[in-house]
Amino acid sequence: MLRLLNLELQKLLLNRTSKVLIFISFILPFFIILLSSLKINVFGFFTLELGELGIFNFPIIWHLTTFFASQFKFFFAIVVVSMIGNEYSNKTIKQNLIDGLSKKEFILSKFYAIVFFSLISTVLIGLLSICIGLYYSSYNEFNIIIRETNFLLAYLVKLIGFFSLCLLFGMLAKRSAFALAFIFVLYILEWIFFGLLTWKINMETAEKIQNFFPLKSMYKLIDQPFQRIAMTKFPDKNDLIYDYAVHWHEILIVLVWTTIFIFLSYKLLKKRDL
Repeated sequence: MLRLLNLELQKLLLNRTSKVLIFISFILPFFIILLSSLKINVFGFFTLELGELGIFNFPIIWHLTTFFASQFKFFFAIVVVSMIGNEYSNKTIKQNLIDGLSKKEFILSKFYAIVFFSLISTVLIGLLSICIGLYYSSYNEFNIIIRETNFLLAYLVKLIGFFSLCLLFGMLAKRSAFALAFIFVLYILEWIFFGLLTWKINMETAEKIQNFFPLKSMYKLIDQPFQRIAMTKFPDKNDLIYDYAVHWHEILIVLVWTTIFIFLSYKLLKKRDL
């Protein structure tokens, strides 16, 4: 495993574009710190400071930071599809196989790199959340601090699942731009299929089925936190209540999709004439 990971890291770090994109994908989530210190002057009457509103309290901070950080995953997605595109355009994929790397090891090297960078991103977001939370949170009890840290696990699984999908589309298209376009097409197709379901069956059942779709299942791992924040400010409004928790069955769905994406990537490479 370490040999394959080291091989992939060497390829990525020797590529200038990949290094820049990796750096950006790790740095951008830290703009959440700027959000926490943001002060908004409301028509000169008063100043609204987000950090003082309680939205960075434990345990909600885990939900907030992982949701916002996951929005920046497209930068590393470009790295994933590029590392496949570069393999084909530079003919390194054929050379690697000639040098003794099996097709299974080739796919695994990409997957190990995905897991590696996803783990680093998760650790960074965890440290960032701890720092912001300890500075702003009104609660410092250990059991409250570690409550809902399962959002970090959801974040990790979400990244691995999404990047594995990018790997599959990269293998399918051989070109970065086309691979990213496939993701957009898949997003459109999921909503078209959902629309057809709502036409045939009731909305509630259609939404339950939609939660099994690849992109939708990844999104469901970390629901939007805005409604939850509103709930803390208006606890008497029952219409704001929704299920924002991380559920194990949602994690399992994404893990199954991840397995399918990696398996299909391998099968595609195995059948393809290089």
